[in-house]
Amino acid sequence: MIYSMTGYAAITNELPYGSFSLELRSVNNRYLDIQFRVPDELRMLEPAMRELLTTQLNRGKIDCRLSFSLLSSTEYPQQLNTELLEKLGVLNHTIKSALPEARNLSVIDVLHWPGILKNSTPPTQDLGKTAMTLLCTALDEFKATRAREGEKLKAILLERVNQIRQLLATASPLIPALLVAFQQRLKFRLQEAMVNHEDDRIRQEISLFSGKIDIDEELSRLQAHLDEVERILSQGGAVGKRLDFLMQELNREANTIGSKSVDIEVSKISMEIKVLVEQMREQVQNIE
Repeated sequence: MIYSMTGYAAITNELPYGSFSLELRSVNNRYLDIQFRVPDELRMLEPAMRELLTTQLNRGKIDCRLSFSLLSSTEYPQQLNTELLEKLGVLNHTIKSALPEARNLSVIDVLHWPGILKNSTPPTQDLGKTAMTLLCTALDEFKATRAREGEKLKAILLERVNQIRQLLATASPLIPALLVAFQQRLKFRLQEAMVNHEDDRIRQEISLFSGKIDIDEELSRLQAHLDEVERILSQGGAVGKRLDFLMQELNREANTIGSKSVDIEVSKISMEIKVLVEQMREQVQNIE
C-alpha cells in the first residue's frame, strides 16, 4: 500500500458528561512532525498520543487537535470553591477589624465572586481513556484517507511511466537513421573537398559522430529506472524518499539525451520526458 502524506479525519464522541472532538490533518513534510492542540487538563496525554502516532505514521506534518466540552448534568453539578471561600472569610474578618463600619460580605456577594463556583469534571483518568480511544478510531480513518490518496498517486505515476516508455520506444529507432544520413552527408562533402576521398577518414568521422549521439546507454538506464519505480510502487510502504531519488536519476538521463541530440525529434522526446518526470516528482513529494 502506498500512502499519501495528505490526510484528514475528524470524529466526535458524545458522552453523558461531555463531548469530545478530535481532528487529524496532515500535509507533506520531509520528516515526521507532530503538533498537538489539547486542553490543559489533558496535556499529560501528549506523550502517549505522540507514541501512538509515531508507530503508525512515517512522514508528514501532522496536526492533532483535541477538544472537550463539559455538559451540564446532575452527575457533575457546580461546586463551591471551599478554598476560596475560606480566603474570603479571612479577608472579610481582616477588613472588619480594620474598618468596623464596613459591611460584611453577603451570600450574593460571595456567589458572584469570580471562581467561587466551579464545574466538577469527570476523573482525569476516565477522560484520558476516552481520548486515547477516540484517537485510535480517528487514526484508522486518517490512515484510510492517506491510503486512498496514495492509490491515486500510484495510478498517476504508473501512467507517467507508461508514457515515458512510449517515448523511449519512439526514440530508439531514430538513431540508426541519423547515422546513415550523416554518413551520406559526410561522404558527399569529402568527395567535393578531395579528388580521392579517404574511406578511413569517413569511417573515423562516422565513429566520432556515432559516439557523440549514441544514447543507447541512457535509454537502457531510463528503462532500468522505470522498472525500479514500478517495483517500488508494487512493493508499497514508506517509499517516498526512494522515489524522489529515482526522479533525480530519470531527470539526469533525460538531460543527457537532450545534450546529445542532433535531431529535432530526439530533442522533443527529451523535453517531453523531462516534463513527465517533473510531473512525477511533484506527485512523489506527497508520498510518505
